[in-house]
Amino acid sequence: MKSIAALQAVVTATPFDGEPSDVELDAVEWEMPLILAEVDLLDAEIMTLDRPATELGERRIRRARHRVLAERRNLTNRVGLAQSGGAA
Repeated sequence: MKSIAALQAVVTATPFDGEPSDVELDAVEWEMPLILAEVDLLDAEIMTLDRPATELGERRIRRARHRVLAERRNLTNRVGLAQSGGAA
């Protein structure tokens, strides 16, 4: 019986080790305030799923949405400054 094996070398240049690169970790750290704001919004929305709507719950969701929008704005501004080298 003949064995079947690849006759060519592996196509990928480097094997994937499953760990994020330094660039990916820096990007996550850069976006962490937005990620945390989105988690807070999700928590506020989850709390209102099985309860009747209250003024306090609505305010909490509204504040969380505003925080997400503010963090998105801040992230966009930081990325814009980093790309332009800080020149206005």
